[in-house]
Amino acid sequence: MCVIPIASLPTTMGGSDREMLHAPAPNAWETFVTSTSNPLKLLLRKLETHSRLDEEDRQAILALPYTLKTLEPQTYIVREGDAPDICAVLVSGFAYRQKLTGDGARQIVAVHIPGECLDWQNLFLDEADHNVQTLTRAELAFIPGNELQKLARSRAAIGHAILVSLLVEASIFREWVLNVGRRDALSRLAHLLCEFALRLEAQGLADENGYELPMTQEQLADSLGLTPVHVNRTIMALEGKGFIARDKRRISFPDWRRMRDVADFNQRYLHLEPQEAGSFSH
Repeated sequence: MCVIPIASLPTTMGGSDREMLHAPAPNAWETFVTSTSNPLKLLLRKLETHSRLDEEDRQAILALPYTLKTLEPQTYIVREGDAPDICAVLVSGFAYRQKLTGDGARQIVAVHIPGECLDWQNLFLDEADHNVQTLTRAELAFIPGNELQKLARSRAAIGHAILVSLLVEASIFREWVLNVGRRDALSRLAHLLCEFALRLEAQGLADENGYELPMTQEQLADSLGLTPVHVNRTIMALEGKGFIARDKRRISFPDWRRMRDVADFNQRYLHLEPQEAGSFSH
């Protein structure tokens, strides 16, 4: 059984996202980071999920200069229109990408977990075309963009790993477009829960105690193209049909196969094995 503790999912924001979020409890990624001397080990693990790196490549990544900062929920990391000059690696907490319509309606287009770089997409662009914000209180390692550019150019395997990471992000974007555009509400929410289960597991951040997904119903709605009321009804429907079980803030999957089927979930798009096409041997 896969167990997922989730925030209590308030229906409305009552002012701002920040007011509704719960302070994260000690969890797998905080323990992992505390027990290591370099938070970039999380980035290294993420890169090696999709690409093969040798010891020199690993040490080059761990030697990158960085500045650690702790940011409060809803803090902007990247603003649309900015000229990007840094890349932030998420060490703990969650972050998300979003775009706004002309009248201010928000669409969340991606949610990021610890170990992921939040700015690969702007590394070789002159201007950011979307916003990146913290979803929860988060610790980030800020790396100068020019240092990552030099490393990508000087070490082919690292450049390849960054490219593969971008391609995987694009694959996830495509699945999110399909999710919002063609799946019904029940499948949309179930698919999101399944995706996070596997992404966190791949980073070593999910265990028998599960993991936290501290998103309000409004944030889930903005990720799924639904209203908060519809999200609430969908959660109730998933529980009523036995696809999930809830215990206060905890959600579990009593039967992963049934949950996967209702979600129309195929993990192929996550590319959770090292990709050999075009890889570099040492």
